[in-house]
Amino acid sequence: MCPADGGDSGGDQAPGKRPGDDAAFAALLEDSAEDLYEHAPCGYLSTLLDGTIAKINTTLLDWLGHARDDVVGRRTFSDLLTAGGRLYHETHFAPLLRMQGEVSGIALELKAADGSRLPVLVTSTVKTGGDGQPLLIRTTVFDARDRRAYETELLRARREAEREREELKRLNATLQQTLLPPALVSVPGLNVAAHYHIASADKVGGDFYDLFPLTDGTWGLFLGDVCGKGATAAAITSLARYTLRAAAVYDPDPAAVLSNLNTVLNHEYNGTDPRFCTVVFGLLTPDADRDGFRITLASGGHPPALLIRADGSADFLPTPGGQLIGVLPDAHIATTTVRLDPGDTLLLHTDGLTEAHTAQLGDGDRYGDEALLDFVRALGPTTAAHTVAAVRDLLDTFGTGVDDDTAVLAISVPRPPSEEQQ
Repeated sequence: MCPADGGDSGGDQAPGKRPGDDAAFAALLEDSAEDLYEHAPCGYLSTLLDGTIAKINTTLLDWLGHARDDVVGRRTFSDLLTAGGRLYHETHFAPLLRMQGEVSGIALELKAADGSRLPVLVTSTVKTGGDGQPLLIRTTVFDARDRRAYETELLRARREAEREREELKRLNATLQQTLLPPALVSVPGLNVAAHYHIASADKVGGDFYDLFPLTDGTWGLFLGDVCGKGATAAAITSLARYTLRAAAVYDPDPAAVLSNLNTVLNHEYNGTDPRFCTVVFGLLTPDADRDGFRITLASGGHPPALLIRADGSADFLPTPGGQLIGVLPDAHIATTTVRLDPGDTLLLHTDGLTEAHTAQLGDGDRYGDEALLDFVRALGPTTAAHTVAAVRDLLDTFGTGVDDDTAVLAISVPRPPSEEQQ
């Protein structure tokens, strides 16, 4: 009968307490201090000042597999340690305990009777008498097997992650090499040079370039920059490279080449995740009568090329209005045609160069087109190799300010030997 009905309420049991709680609580109070010591969830031992074990609880004896009579009065605390533990105890633990009177949470290994090792955390305190003189050492030992297993697994996982990162770097480097020509081909009557600056070794960049022969003594060249990084950018880079080469063989007109690439990218990536790139494609035709070359450049949203003349002057080659390749079904392609005479150098680059942060200008400022124009004007007259070497040194001065991969490709018509000697 419930209390509201006037029945027996079951004595003075507190609300919310379950039956049997009082009995369990009473039994807990009856536990002796000795029993709590002997069967504590951690190990206890007391030693004399010379380390001789004077008292040890059952918990620690069970962990080690020793009988009490074999330990008490017969062994020191350091006798229970492994060889490395004894060395550490003598050189660090014991001296520190004497100086401070307490040492907490030291990781050691105990040697069990069967030869196995028990990783533990040890805390020791020096007990003093009324006169302040040390009497004995009390030590608490915590089983650290689970913690050691966790640390071992954590270390294994960390090493595995490091191996995976190194493998990823190697794969990225290998993949990056497959996306670039192994070496630029030699063009009769022309000097060529290129450089690829990788901003992040962990990610495959999307910059690409190439120089290759076509029919009738003409040559094709291109340099581009795919939006993004990683595997997707690498796939687009590969697609763009081989599409450009195939399209140039079919119809070498620069505007037609980029139009073909635009169609391929727009059809391939026209869903919810469109992909695009900027590209400049050039068609080189030698002019035997004037010892130079005529080059027609087509640009799809790419930074304009720089022409450095033999007289030292330099300027951008305007290709205004060229649209990104792959965004629209019918992209506008901007073209320009120029002669390269002996001593002239043409420089193509991706925007990683002009968008680099410079320490001189501050973290928020980019290098910019005007600074690049002033830079190449100071080089002129120059050669392809000298120009690329100078740009490489420039990128090195930016350090971590170059946060995007950068590709540069330069071509130059050498001067006649008589002029070079002058």
